[in-house]
Amino acid sequence: MVSVATLLLLRHGRTTANADGGLAGRQPVELDETGRHQARAVGERLRVLPLAAVVTSPLIRCRQTLELALPGTAPTVEDGLIECGYGEWEGQPLKKLAKDPLWPVVQQHPSAVVFPGGEAMAAMAARAVAAVRSWDARITAEHGPEAVWLACSHGDVIKAIVADALGVHLDLFQRIVADPASVTAIRYTPTRPFLLRLNDTGGDLAGLVPPARKRRRRAARSTDSDAAVGGGAGAGR
Repeated sequence: MVSVATLLLLRHGRTTANADGGLAGRQPVELDETGRHQARAVGERLRVLPLAAVVTSPLIRCRQTLELALPGTAPTVEDGLIECGYGEWEGQPLKKLAKDPLWPVVQQHPSAVVFPGGEAMAAMAARAVAAVRSWDARITAEHGPEAVWLACSHGDVIKAIVADALGVHLDLFQRIVADPASVTAIRYTPTRPFLLRLNDTGGDLAGLVPPARKRRRRAARSTDSDAAVGGGAGAGR
């Protein structure tokens, strides 16, 4: 497999809206005490990684998560990672929204959803995927194929990026889970992405750093493959 950078998707820690059962959307909700603890805990796991870059949604809950997880880091704000624009749904209790006629469409046919006064879910998915793929190509070019970089974003955004990496339709993205302060890892290659970790909330992350490439004989190169049988995220490493 052609060596490429590794993307880590970090969801922000739990917020006051998460705790209260509300839909925060783009409102400036902040981490609660549990979320602050989650951010510090995931920081202990992330500090073993030589991160080539850290980018973030502009919303305060993501910036707070990174301040606690990786103090001293100056993340770059990426507007493409902002939460979906839920429009008139923002700030509403989820129990109330579950009675809205649009709710079952959000759950079963999200690619058709345009939130009243807000964004289409398909548009959210498209701009989020475009953002991470653009950053990934740039980081691979600038820092090499052993680079690991991190993007802090939101649940639905991360789920949409994962759905794209898995090659599944956006209508299936509600089957994916991205808990607060979870880490998801993706490695993009010229032929297809590989999902290395999903919703990881406690595992050792050191194994995600690709080993430095070694010079190989020409004959050995012909055996490398990312074919469906025998090809995996670690093939050729």
